[in-house]
Amino acid sequence: MTQNDCMRMKDLPDEVRPYERCLKHGPECLNDAELLAVILRTGCIGESSTSLAARILMERGGLLGLFSVSAEQLQTIKGIGKVKAVQLQCIAEISRRMAASIHEDKIDMSMPESVADYYMEDMRHKDQEVLKLIMLDTKNRLIRDRDISKGTVNASLVSPREIFLEALRTGAVGIILMHNHPSGDPAPSLEDITVTKRVAQAGLLLGVTLMDHIIIGDRSYVSLKERGMI
Repeated sequence: MTQNDCMRMKDLPDEVRPYERCLKHGPECLNDAELLAVILRTGCIGESSTSLAARILMERGGLLGLFSVSAEQLQTIKGIGKVKAVQLQCIAEISRRMAASIHEDKIDMSMPESVADYYMEDMRHKDQEVLKLIMLDTKNRLIRDRDISKGTVNASLVSPREIFLEALRTGAVGIILMHNHPSGDPAPSLEDITVTKRVAQAGLLLGVTLMDHIIIGDRSYVSLKERGMI
């Protein structure tokens, strides 16, 4: 960049500078706040888009803080209305889908590590426990997945009937249970083990095998299959 370029950039309003830098040098030259400012496009009264973006990141604890926040929570931040709240949520969703797509062609449903990697970014940011049912065909290929329950995963709330009705409806011959621990510690609880045993026993009667129950923590996981609990 020449001195004249620098002078011209300094003369630009704060709203425009990230765009110009991105055009000249690519998005990799922008910091997190500047990247977010490009998406938001405008700031609010008395505040540039870059300043607003920096304040959002500070209040949410960085980019990862955007993953699990609701539109209502975002709108409690000064300068964020419905439109900007939706923009921020869409950014987080695009990020989740891109992370999943990277692993999609490489996923091996017979390998707990591969399955955990595929779902990690989607599951580890959730602020409550979500039980996901992963349904497989005769060749251990993914048919589809579905969230079965939200809240504490325990034997009184998780219904094997609902799980296997869904599995049989899709023609699955194998299933994997997966849920997250918002604490970040994937160590299985007594309830986790109880749920696993109930579902495994019901699967034996119906001819649908419980292949694994994987618990997602913060960049970590536990496979009950690997621990010999299935």
